Amino acid sequence: MILIKNGLVVDPANNRNEILDILVDGIKIVQVAKDIQREAEEVIDAGGKIILPGLVDMHVHLREPGREDKETVETGTLAAVKGGITSVLAMPNTTPAPDCAEHVSLVKGIIQKTARANVYICSTITFGRLGKELADTLTLKKEGVIAISDDGVSVDNEELMSAAFKKAKESQILVICHCEDKTLSANGAVNLGFTSTRLGLRGISRESEYKRIKRDIELAQKANASAHIAHVSCKESVEIIRDAKKRGVKVTSETAPHYFALTEEDVLGYDTNKKMNPPLRGKEDVRAIKQGLSDGTIDAIASDHAPHTDNEKDIEFERAEFGVIGLETELAVAITELITHKILDWTGLVNKMSLSPAKILGINKGTLSEGADADIIIVDANKEWVVKKEDFVSRSKNSAFLGRKLKGIVEYTFCGGKIAYKNEPRL
Repeated sequence: MILIKNGLVVDPANNRNEILDILVDGIKIVQVAKDIQREAEEVIDAGGKIILPGLVDMHVHLREPGREDKETVETGTLAAVKGGITSVLAMPNTTPAPDCAEHVSLVKGIIQKTARANVYICSTITFGRLGKELADTLTLKKEGVIAISDDGVSVDNEELMSAAFKKAKESQILVICHCEDKTLSANGAVNLGFTSTRLGLRGISRESEYKRIKRDIELAQKANASAHIAHVSCKESVEIIRDAKKRGVKVTSETAPHYFALTEEDVLGYDTNKKMNPPLRGKEDVRAIKQGLSDGTIDAIASDHAPHTDNEKDIEFERAEFGVIGLETELAVAITELITHKILDWTGLVNKMSLSPAKILGINKGTLSEGADADIIIVDANKEWVVKKEDFVSRSKNSAFLGRKLKGIVEYTFCGGKIAYKNEPRL
């Protein structure tokens, strides 16, 4: 048994925000109470620290199979537990894509052998993510897939996307929408506006995102299906989602830390580690994202962890790959930007990063209830640190926050009752 004592337990599922002890036996939490007096093999004093449910990141690119030079299930989940994330949803832009039972089985085998955290599988909407033919959602669900997405590309064909929502409704599976109209964003590299003009780069309009969000929400509504909007980046998108929720549409959404912590001005130095899709937007968009998090329009924070090799990033801006890593920094960025500036309180942050994504995905995670899986993190919320390339355990190092001072560090991560990560001071 493991006994964690004297920490501030923040658990919105049980309306807890107080100093408590937690007793773990095997893979489960068996008691949450004040001053637990039980013998335990290990006692951890969490005095002055915050105890949270393990984070649930519903948008992670693990790259395996196919691009193990960028990331693997093992290295990606090691990065996850270092960042306090105990459950991840693996996105389907792998080679092969998990678009049939055989390919899903391949991914499951890798997860069983090498994962250091809970890994759930997101399959494709269409075969090969090519937007031509729908994958067999019912078969994929039977194989254990919990969501479908063609992430990285949007399904352009409206009839096909409409049919996908109808099949998802029948199969009771979540559709995660990458909302991008390529006819409006094609060949762009940064946000369309002052920055794109100043840098002499092609711009990606906000319209390319929000018009497709509007379409997908309408299609989901017609099918009476659930839609989840990925990586929301601009103010119009927030407004459309807010309006749809008011009308009772079954829509949820996520944003990523870079969309509330950085703006398009951070790209002015041609730093390719600030190149992602959708791109960093303007200050008004950042304010809208923060407001959307504060008022509940945006339900979740996810990393959109997108590892790339140095060769794919250390080249001309226009040729560099889109995407940044985020598993090891997302909690600290959220603490630094949202808790410190009172955009969210701790209960709100746990909702966005643990309980709400678990509910959206329909997985039994995100709580510190007695009887729940012992996925627990202990956080020193006041400790400051500087993001350094050499400290990442992810196989790729393409962070948008290199050199930045952040607040909040994970001291322990428990996954299934076992210590998956412990912050060991370097000698």
